[in-house]
Amino acid sequence: MSDTSHPPAAHVRKLADGNQIPVLGLGVWQVPNGPDCVNAVRWALELGYRHIDTAQAYGNEESVGQGLKESGVPRAEVFITTKFYPGSKDPAAEAQRSLERLGVDYVDLYIIHWPQRGPTWAWSGMERAHARGYARSIGVSNFSVAELDQVREVATIEPVVDQVQFSPFEYRRALLSAAEERGVAVEGYSPLGTGRHLSNKTVRALATRVGRTPAQVLLRWGLQHDLIVLPKSTHRDRIAENADIFDFELSERDMSELDDLDRSHGTERAREGKWW
Repeated sequence: MSDTSHPPAAHVRKLADGNQIPVLGLGVWQVPNGPDCVNAVRWALELGYRHIDTAQAYGNEESVGQGLKESGVPRAEVFITTKFYPGSKDPAAEAQRSLERLGVDYVDLYIIHWPQRGPTWAWSGMERAHARGYARSIGVSNFSVAELDQVREVATIEPVVDQVQFSPFEYRRALLSAAEERGVAVEGYSPLGTGRHLSNKTVRALATRVGRTPAQVLLRWGLQHDLIVLPKSTHRDRIAENADIFDFELSERDMSELDDLDRSHGTERAREGKWW
Protein backbone atom coordinates (compact mmCIF):
# COMPACT_ATOMS: atom_id res chain seq x y z
CA MET A 1 0.00 0.00 0.00
CA SER A 2 1.02 3.63 -0.47
CA ASP A 3 2.09 5.75 2.48
CA THR A 4 -1.01 7.42 3.88
CA SER A 5 1.00 9.89 5.97
CA HIS A 6 2.23 11.90 2.99
CA PRO A 7 0.14 14.63 1.30
CA PRO A 8 -0.18 14.82 -2.50
CA ALA A 9 2.83 17.14 -2.68
CA ALA A 10 5.10 14.36 -1.43
CA HIS A 11 4.45 12.17 -4.48
CA VAL A 12 6.81 13.29 -7.21
CA ARG A 13 8.56 11.91 -10.26
CA LYS A 14 12.00 12.83 -11.55
CA LEU A 15 12.04 14.06 -15.13
CA ALA A 16 14.85 13.24 -17.57
CA ASP A 17 16.44 16.65 -16.96
CA GLY A 18 16.63 16.01 -13.21
CA ASN A 19 13.74 18.25 -12.21
CA GLN A 20 10.93 16.81 -10.11
CA ILE A 21 7.23 16.98 -10.97
CA PRO A 22 4.31 16.15 -8.64
CA VAL A 23 2.36 13.26 -10.15
CA LEU A 24 -1.00 14.88 -9.31
CA GLY A 25 -1.85 18.29 -10.70
CA LEU A 26 -4.90 20.52 -10.98
CA GLY A 27 -5.90 21.24 -14.55
CA VAL A 28 -7.77 24.48 -15.29
CA TRP A 29 -8.84 23.93 -18.90
CA GLN A 30 -12.28 25.47 -19.56
CA VAL A 31 -12.18 27.41 -16.28
CA PRO A 32 -12.77 31.09 -17.10
CA ASN A 33 -10.43 33.78 -15.85
CA GLY A 34 -12.00 35.02 -12.64
CA PRO A 35 -13.17 33.88 -9.19
CA ASP A 36 -13.87 30.24 -10.11
CA CYS A 37 -10.30 29.75 -11.30
CA VAL A 38 -8.77 31.71 -8.43
CA ASN A 39 -10.72 29.67 -5.90
CA ALA A 40 -9.94 26.33 -7.54
CA VAL A 41 -6.21 27.04 -7.49
CA ARG A 42 -6.26 28.36 -3.94
CA TRP A 43 -8.31 25.40 -2.69
CA ALA A 44 -6.05 22.90 -4.44
CA LEU A 45 -2.97 24.41 -2.86
CA GLU A 46 -4.65 24.52 0.56
CA LEU A 47 -5.50 20.82 0.15
CA GLY A 48 -1.90 19.84 -0.57
CA TYR A 49 -1.63 20.00 -4.36
CA ARG A 50 1.67 21.42 -5.56
CA HIS A 51 1.14 21.25 -9.31
CA ILE A 52 -1.05 23.58 -11.40
CA ASP A 53 -1.46 23.19 -15.17
CA THR A 54 -2.60 26.13 -17.30
CA ALA A 55 -2.01 27.42 -20.85
CA GLN A 56 -1.90 30.61 -22.85
CA ALA A 57 -4.91 29.39 -24.81
CA TYR A 58 -6.96 28.95 -21.63
CA GLY A 59 -6.94 32.68 -20.98
CA ASN A 60 -6.75 32.21 -17.20
CA GLU A 61 -3.07 32.62 -16.31
CA GLU A 62 -3.84 35.77 -14.30
CA SER A 63 -6.27 33.85 -12.11
CA VAL A 64 -3.79 31.02 -11.60
CA GLY A 65 -1.27 33.57 -10.39
CA GLN A 66 -3.85 35.20 -8.13
CA GLY A 67 -4.83 31.83 -6.64
CA LEU A 68 -1.18 31.07 -5.95
CA LYS A 69 -0.75 34.44 -4.27
CA GLU A 70 -3.89 34.07 -2.14
CA SER A 71 -2.91 30.55 -1.05
CA GLY A 72 0.16 31.80 0.78
CA VAL A 73 2.12 28.80 -0.44
CA PRO A 74 5.66 29.86 -1.43
CA ARG A 75 6.25 30.01 -5.17
CA ALA A 76 9.21 27.65 -4.89
CA GLU A 77 6.95 24.88 -3.55
CA VAL A 78 4.53 24.91 -6.50
CA PHE A 79 5.12 23.32 -9.91
CA ILE A 80 3.51 25.54 -12.54
CA THR A 81 3.00 24.50 -16.16
CA THR A 82 1.88 26.69 -19.01
CA LYS A 83 1.69 25.98 -22.72
CA PHE A 84 2.78 27.86 -25.82
CA TYR A 85 -0.13 28.66 -28.11
CA PRO A 86 1.23 27.62 -31.53
CA GLY A 87 -0.85 30.20 -33.34
CA SER A 88 1.67 32.72 -32.00
CA LYS A 89 5.11 33.26 -33.52
CA ASP A 90 7.74 33.29 -30.77
CA PRO A 91 7.64 30.82 -27.86
CA ALA A 92 10.23 32.75 -25.86
CA ALA A 93 8.40 36.09 -26.16
CA GLU A 94 5.11 34.43 -25.29
CA ALA A 95 6.69 32.74 -22.27
CA GLN A 96 7.76 36.13 -20.97
CA ARG A 97 4.18 37.39 -21.33
CA SER A 98 2.91 34.32 -19.49
CA LEU A 99 5.25 35.07 -16.60
CA GLU A 100 3.85 38.59 -16.42
CA ARG A 101 0.28 37.30 -16.33
CA LEU A 102 1.12 34.64 -13.76
CA GLY A 103 3.12 37.08 -11.63
CA VAL A 104 6.09 34.71 -11.36
CA ASP A 105 9.72 34.75 -12.45
CA TYR A 106 9.66 31.34 -14.15
CA VAL A 107 7.44 28.36 -14.90
CA ASP A 108 8.52 24.86 -14.02
CA LEU A 109 7.32 23.41 -17.31
CA TYR A 110 6.60 25.06 -20.67
CA ILE A 111 5.16 22.90 -23.44
CA ILE A 112 4.00 23.33 -27.03
CA HIS A 113 0.23 22.96 -26.80
CA TRP A 114 -0.22 21.10 -30.10
CA PRO A 115 1.81 20.60 -33.30
CA GLN A 116 0.19 23.30 -35.41
CA ARG A 117 2.26 24.12 -38.54
CA GLY A 118 4.37 21.03 -37.88
CA PRO A 119 6.07 19.62 -34.80
CA THR A 120 9.55 21.17 -35.06
CA TRP A 121 9.36 24.87 -36.01
CA ALA A 122 8.70 26.15 -32.47
CA TRP A 123 11.28 24.05 -30.67
CA SER A 124 14.19 26.48 -31.04
CA GLY A 125 12.02 29.12 -29.40
CA MET A 126 11.21 26.73 -26.58
CA GLU A 127 14.93 26.21 -26.07
CA ARG A 128 15.41 30.00 -25.98
CA ALA A 129 12.74 30.24 -23.28
CA HIS A 130 14.66 27.64 -21.32
CA ALA A 131 18.01 29.36 -21.85
CA ARG A 132 16.59 32.68 -20.64
CA GLY A 133 15.34 31.07 -17.43
CA TYR A 134 11.67 31.47 -18.27
CA ALA A 135 11.12 27.70 -17.97
CA ARG A 136 13.00 25.07 -16.02
CA SER A 137 11.78 22.19 -18.18
CA ILE A 138 10.31 22.09 -21.69
CA GLY A 139 8.12 19.58 -23.47
CA VAL A 140 5.20 19.03 -25.82
CA SER A 141 1.50 18.22 -25.78
CA ASN A 142 -0.70 16.32 -28.22
CA PHE A 143 2.35 14.97 -30.08
CA SER A 144 2.32 11.46 -31.52
CA VAL A 145 5.38 9.22 -31.30
CA ALA A 146 6.40 10.24 -34.83
CA GLU A 147 6.04 13.94 -33.99
CA LEU A 148 7.92 13.48 -30.74
CA ASP A 149 10.77 11.82 -32.63
CA GLN A 150 10.90 14.67 -35.14
CA VAL A 151 11.39 17.12 -32.27
CA ARG A 152 14.07 14.96 -30.68
CA GLU A 153 15.98 14.87 -33.99
CA VAL A 154 16.34 18.67 -34.08
CA ALA A 155 16.58 19.28 -30.33
CA THR A 156 19.57 20.50 -28.38
CA ILE A 157 17.45 20.12 -25.25
CA GLU A 158 15.08 17.17 -25.61
CA PRO A 159 11.44 17.36 -24.48
CA VAL A 160 10.90 15.75 -21.08
CA VAL A 161 7.08 15.58 -21.19
CA ASP A 162 4.31 14.75 -23.64
CA GLN A 163 0.90 15.75 -22.31
CA VAL A 164 -1.94 13.87 -24.01
CA GLN A 165 -5.52 12.80 -23.41
CA PHE A 166 -5.19 9.59 -21.42
CA SER A 167 -7.59 7.38 -19.47
CA PRO A 168 -8.68 3.73 -19.55
CA PHE A 169 -10.84 4.71 -22.54
CA GLU A 170 -7.87 6.35 -24.28
CA TYR A 171 -5.19 3.90 -23.21
CA ARG A 172 -2.50 4.83 -25.72
CA ARG A 173 -0.25 1.87 -25.01
CA ALA A 174 2.12 2.38 -27.94
CA LEU A 175 2.58 6.06 -27.15
CA LEU A 176 3.18 5.38 -23.46
CA SER A 177 5.69 2.62 -24.19
CA ALA A 178 7.57 4.69 -26.77
CA ALA A 179 7.68 7.72 -24.48
CA GLU A 180 9.09 5.62 -21.65
CA GLU A 181 11.78 4.24 -23.97
CA ARG A 182 12.75 7.82 -24.86
CA GLY A 183 12.81 9.08 -21.29
CA VAL A 184 9.71 11.23 -21.83
CA ALA A 185 7.13 11.39 -19.04
CA VAL A 186 3.48 11.17 -20.13
CA GLU A 187 0.97 13.50 -18.54
CA GLY A 188 -2.68 12.52 -18.84
CA TYR A 189 -5.17 15.31 -19.35
CA SER A 190 -8.93 14.71 -19.10
CA PRO A 191 -8.29 11.55 -17.04
CA LEU A 192 -11.97 11.58 -16.04
CA GLY A 193 -13.16 12.20 -19.60
CA THR A 194 -14.39 15.66 -18.52
CA GLY A 195 -16.76 13.71 -16.27
CA ARG A 196 -18.08 11.31 -18.91
CA HIS A 197 -16.17 8.30 -17.63
CA LEU A 198 -17.52 8.59 -14.08
CA SER A 199 -20.85 7.03 -15.04
CA ASN A 200 -19.40 4.03 -16.89
CA LYS A 201 -20.83 0.79 -15.49
CA THR A 202 -17.49 -1.00 -15.26
CA VAL A 203 -15.85 1.95 -13.53
CA ARG A 204 -18.73 2.33 -11.09
CA ALA A 205 -18.87 -1.38 -10.25
CA LEU A 206 -15.13 -1.52 -9.69
CA ALA A 207 -15.26 1.58 -7.50
CA THR A 208 -17.96 0.01 -5.36
CA ARG A 209 -15.93 -3.18 -5.07
CA VAL A 210 -12.79 -1.40 -3.85
CA GLY A 211 -14.64 1.13 -1.72
CA ARG A 212 -13.54 4.24 -3.59
CA THR A 213 -15.19 6.76 -5.91
CA PRO A 214 -15.14 6.40 -9.71
CA ALA A 215 -12.87 9.44 -9.98
CA GLN A 216 -10.39 7.99 -7.50
CA VAL A 217 -10.33 4.69 -9.38
CA LEU A 218 -9.66 6.39 -12.74
CA LEU A 219 -6.90 8.55 -11.31
CA ARG A 220 -5.32 5.63 -9.47
CA TRP A 221 -5.29 3.67 -12.74
CA GLY A 222 -3.27 6.50 -14.27
CA LEU A 223 -0.77 6.57 -11.42
CA GLN A 224 -0.25 2.81 -11.64
CA HIS A 225 0.56 3.21 -15.34
CA ASP A 226 3.22 5.78 -14.34
CA LEU A 227 1.24 8.73 -15.67
CA ILE A 228 1.14 12.23 -14.24
CA VAL A 229 -2.59 12.93 -13.85
CA LEU A 230 -4.27 16.32 -14.25
CA PRO A 231 -7.92 16.24 -13.17
CA LYS A 232 -9.91 19.45 -13.44
CA SER A 233 -12.52 20.64 -10.97
CA THR A 234 -13.80 23.92 -9.57
CA HIS A 235 -15.50 22.30 -6.56
CA ARG A 236 -13.53 22.11 -3.33
CA ASP A 237 -14.98 18.74 -2.29
CA ARG A 238 -14.10 17.15 -5.64
CA ILE A 239 -10.64 18.69 -5.63
CA ALA A 240 -10.15 17.04 -2.22
CA GLU A 241 -11.61 13.74 -3.45
CA ASN A 242 -9.29 13.70 -6.46
CA ALA A 243 -6.27 14.07 -4.18
CA ASP A 244 -7.21 11.09 -2.01
CA ILE A 245 -5.57 8.51 -4.25
CA PHE A 246 -2.32 7.66 -2.52
CA ASP A 247 -3.55 5.30 0.21
CA PHE A 248 -4.78 2.38 -1.92
CA GLU A 249 -3.75 0.28 -4.90
CA LEU A 250 -5.71 -1.40 -7.65
CA SER A 251 -5.10 -5.12 -8.12
CA GLU A 252 -3.93 -6.69 -11.37
CA ARG A 253 -7.52 -7.79 -11.97
CA ASP A 254 -8.79 -4.24 -11.40
CA MET A 255 -6.19 -2.78 -13.74
CA SER A 256 -6.95 -5.35 -16.43
CA GLU A 257 -10.67 -4.60 -16.28
CA LEU A 258 -9.96 -0.91 -16.78
CA ASP A 259 -7.35 -1.56 -19.49
CA ASP A 260 -10.03 -3.43 -21.45
CA LEU A 261 -12.14 -0.26 -21.70
CA ASP A 262 -9.66 1.18 -24.23
CA ARG A 263 -11.20 2.56 -27.42
CA SER A 264 -7.95 3.85 -28.91
CA HIS A 265 -6.69 0.41 -29.97
CA GLY A 266 -3.45 1.10 -28.08
CA THR A 267 -2.51 3.83 -30.53
CA GLU A 268 0.76 5.73 -30.73
CA ARG A 269 -1.24 8.78 -31.78
CA ALA A 270 -1.90 11.53 -29.27
CA ARG A 271 -5.31 12.47 -30.60
CA GLU A 272 -8.03 11.06 -32.79
CA GLY A 273 -8.38 14.16 -34.95
CA LYS A 274 -7.08 17.70 -35.40
CA TRP A 275 -8.96 20.68 -33.98
CA TRP A 276 -6.88 23.35 -35.72
